[in-house]
Amino acid sequence: MVSKQVVSAPDRAHLIVRSEDPLNCETQISALRGGTVTPNERFYIRSHFAAPRIEGSSWRLAVGGLVERPLRLGLEEIERLPAQVRTVTLECAGNGRAFLQPKAPGEQWALGAVSTAEWTGVPLADILDRAGLRSEARGAVFKGADGATGQPVGADGRYDRSLTLGEIMDADVLLAYLMNGEPLGAHHGYPLRAIVPGWYGVASVKWLAEIEVVDRPFSGHFQTERYVFESNRNGVIEKEPVRQQRVRALITHPGAGDEIGGDVVSVRGFAWSGTAPVARVDVSVNGGPWQPAELSGSPSTQCWQSWEATVRIDGAGSVTIRARATDAAGRVQPELADWNRLGYGNNAIQEVAFRLRG
Repeated sequence: MVSKQVVSAPDRAHLIVRSEDPLNCETQISALRGGTVTPNERFYIRSHFAAPRIEGSSWRLAVGGLVERPLRLGLEEIERLPAQVRTVTLECAGNGRAFLQPKAPGEQWALGAVSTAEWTGVPLADILDRAGLRSEARGAVFKGADGATGQPVGADGRYDRSLTLGEIMDADVLLAYLMNGEPLGAHHGYPLRAIVPGWYGVASVKWLAEIEVVDRPFSGHFQTERYVFESNRNGVIEKEPVRQQRVRALITHPGAGDEIGGDVVSVRGFAWSGTAPVARVDVSVNGGPWQPAELSGSPSTQCWQSWEATVRIDGAGSVTIRARATDAAGRVQPELADWNRLGYGNNAIQEVAFRLRG
């Protein structure tokens, strides 16, 4: 049976709207408390264009280019294929942009452009095996059904991104049609989206319409002009594509401005890294020494882990808490992230201020 598009409205009481057209919302940090998975209606929304309305019964995924057997797969056919379920954290590459100085252009995300869901779908590798890759194949371009109106973007005005075949296999890309057990919502890519575990959300193309297998690097707008770390080195502009999520710890409790009683406080949050599993999280109170937190869950580059630290605080009044994550590859959150013109990858250490009642 073909899953129908979910048109329920996002829970704006737990989202912060950054733009209405197209709709871009980050999740309130308080709405991330409670469990590993973020409810669909509270999951952050990142759109470059208006969400297309797609009829699932007539939609087809085209798989072509350098393949032996071009495919046109309907949703019902995809749903009948052997499925996998994976819990994956997605984060916008611009998460934290609002804190960069000088200001960078783009949506001024604070720290809530990140969420986690349980995704159900078909491994992309299985689809490519069915199509049969030609010997000269080197990568795949993912083309969404969303696009520009009025002013074209790139060659075809669509949202396109690519991965090499090696990146596809290393990340074990999933083509997902369910999100937390429900059909993808209107703002989350119905009827099918790519899920690229460990990578910033830019790679997880929504409203997937076509996969083109290619023999050379892709140079589309969102591949080479946006979602790149751009820097000026000795007068030469250098660009490095946005790829894996940088290591980060997020404090979900206490929240900014909270008032808490007692002298013992539980500090909780999530930590993740797309390069290597999180190895440790440390917290600091009022600029004091770093104290280790306890990690929960299985180490992973696909999904965040929860952490908790119990700290004793002497004296009532204003308190600041900081959290710093380190991954198994030795990457540590910096005090300040390297500034880049487009404002990507700001994983600087978070600081939360609250009050302790006497």
